[in-house]
Amino acid sequence: MLGFAAAAAPSASTSAASAVTSLANAAHTNNFFSFSALDFISRTLSPSNQPLSVASLKLTSYRVKAMADTLSTPKLDSKSSVAGRRQTLISLSDKKDLALLGRGLQDLGFTIVSTGGTASALESSGVSVTKVEEITCFPEMLDGRVKTLHPNVHGGILARRDQEHHMEALEKHGIGTFDVVVVNLYPFYDKVSSSSKISFEDGIENIDIGGPAMIRAAAKNHKDVLVVVDSEDYPDLLEFLRGTQDDQQFRRRLAWKAFQHVASYDSAVSEWLWKQAGEDKFPPSLTVPLSLKSSLRYGENPHQKAAFYVDKSLSEVNAGGIATAIQHHGKEMSYNNYLDADAAWNCVCEFNKPTCVIVKHTNPCGVASRKDIIEAYRLAVKADPVSAFGGIVAFNVEVDEAIAKDIREFRSPTDGETRMFYEIVVAPKYSKKGLEILRGKSKTLRILEAAKNSKGKLSLRQVGGGWLAQDADDLTPEDIQFNVVSEKAPQESELSDAQFAWLCVKHVKSNAIVIAKNNCMLGMGSGQPNRLESLRIALRKAGNEVKGAALASDAFFPFAWNDAVEEACQSGISVIAEPGGSIRDADAIDCCNKYAVSLLFTNVRHFRH
Repeated sequence: MLGFAAAAAPSASTSAASAVTSLANAAHTNNFFSFSALDFISRTLSPSNQPLSVASLKLTSYRVKAMADTLSTPKLDSKSSVAGRRQTLISLSDKKDLALLGRGLQDLGFTIVSTGGTASALESSGVSVTKVEEITCFPEMLDGRVKTLHPNVHGGILARRDQEHHMEALEKHGIGTFDVVVVNLYPFYDKVSSSSKISFEDGIENIDIGGPAMIRAAAKNHKDVLVVVDSEDYPDLLEFLRGTQDDQQFRRRLAWKAFQHVASYDSAVSEWLWKQAGEDKFPPSLTVPLSLKSSLRYGENPHQKAAFYVDKSLSEVNAGGIATAIQHHGKEMSYNNYLDADAAWNCVCEFNKPTCVIVKHTNPCGVASRKDIIEAYRLAVKADPVSAFGGIVAFNVEVDEAIAKDIREFRSPTDGETRMFYEIVVAPKYSKKGLEILRGKSKTLRILEAAKNSKGKLSLRQVGGGWLAQDADDLTPEDIQFNVVSEKAPQESELSDAQFAWLCVKHVKSNAIVIAKNNCMLGMGSGQPNRLESLRIALRKAGNEVKGAALASDAFFPFAWNDAVEEACQSGISVIAEPGGSIRDADAIDCCNKYAVSLLFTNVRHFRH
C-alpha cells in the first residue's frame, strides 16, 4: 500500500534526472510518492515548463515505478543465474512437446522465463513461469513486435561466464544469466506457401525478429548457453542436463542446428520478397535451403560417400518430383536410383495419353503410349528388352491389379522365358491390390508414388566452383510449330509420330536420335560425339520397323549428303523433325526432297548434357 505525504519539492536547480533518481529511491525505501515532487518532474520534463497532462503524469509515475523496481533488484552471484538457480528462456510458435520440456526443466530446478502464449501453455500444464515482462520491466508492445529485444534478455544470453568484466556488468545492472534458450520461429514458411494465399502485409507480420535474435545470440554463446530449436532435441537436452559431464560437441551440434535453422528461415523470407518485388528470375544472390532426407550407402560408385537432400525452397512446395515421392516397398534408394527414377518420371509425365517409360542410366530405352496401359508397357519393353532388364519402369496412370500382374509375370521378348527384373516402379498412384501384387514380385523392388513435376521450375547444376541455373525444358509439342520445309507434307499420322519422337528425344542424352511410329519408340541413339553414330545406333535398334517411321533429332544436322540425313532417308524414314538452323539447311531440304521424305523444322533445340 502506498502512502502519500506533502513533502517539500526539490529546488528548481535540481536536475530532472536527479529528481527522478531521488524519487525512485524514495519509492523503494519509503513506499511513498510526493505529489509536489511529481509536479516538479512534470514541469521539468515538459518542454514548455507547463504541467504535463494527466496521461503524461501517469506515464511518468510508471517510469518512476519501473526504475524503483530496477534499483530494488538484488545483486546476483556472478556464478549463478538468479539467486543460485539456473534459468531457461522459452518462446515457441510450435508448442509440440512443450509440457514435456517444461516439466522436465522444472524438475531439474530451472526457473522458466517465457513469453505470451508459451507462458500460458506452460501454466496450463502446471509449470511455474516467470513472464518475460517481469525480467525486462517493460510491457510487450507494437502488436508483439517488441517482446524480448531488451538488454535484460540479451545480456543474460550473451554474457561470457569466463569473462569477469562481463559478469561484473551483469551484476551492476541486475541482469541474470540464461543457461538454456528454447526458441522456434513464426511459421513464415507455412503461411506464405499455403494454398490459401496471404496478403503481402500478413507475410511481413509473419517475419520473426526477436526469435532469430535470441537463437543467434544463444548459438554464438553456446559454450555457456544451450540453444534448442527442434522439439526432437528435447529428450537429448534433458538427458544432457541430468548428467554431470559437459560435452562441448553436444553444445556445438545444437549451435550449428540453430544457425542452420535461422539461415533456412531467412532464405525463405529472401526468396518470397524477391518474388514480391517482381524482379528477374535470377536474383543477384541465391540461397537454396537443403534438408537431409537420407544418407546413402554410396554415390555413383562404392568408393564415393553420398547423401540425399530435399530442396526446401518455397518454389518447391507442392511442386512434385522424385524428391518427395513416397516409397511403399523395397530396398533403400541409392544415388543412381534417384537419378534414374528422376529421368523416368520426368519423361513419362510429359505425355497426355496413358504411357509407359523404361529408363536405363538416365536414358529412355523404351516409350509407348496406348489406351491399354498393359500394351504400352509391353511395347516399351520390346523397344530394347536387353536395356530394359534391370531398369526403371514409370507410368503416368494408376497401377492397378492387371498391370501389376503383367509387371510381375512378363517374360523378356529376347527368350520368352526370363522374367523381367526392375530396380524401381514409379507411378502417380496404386490400387490396393496392385500394390500388394507388386510387393510380391521382389523384396528389393522399390515402389515409388510420386506427384507430377510442376512447370516453370528453376534447374540447377553444379560445376567446379559454381552452379548453372536455367529454366527447365518444359516445352511440349503443343507449345511449338512443326513447320513443313520440304516439298512433301506429312500425313496426320506421320506428324503425330514426329511429335511423339520429338517429345522422346528431349529426354535422351545428346547427341540424340529417336525413331518412333504409332506412338511407340522403336530405337534411339544417345550420347555419341557425332550425330551420324547416334543415328546408326537408333536405326540398328529399330530394325525392319524403321520403314515409314518418324525420326527426331535433338539438334540440327550439320551435314546432309553422304551423312545422317541421307542415311535416314535411305533407310525408309518417312518424316524427320529437327530444329533447323544449320548453314547447310538447304542441303537437308534438298536431300529430303530427293527421297520424298517430309522435313519439319521446329526451331527448338533439345540438347541434354
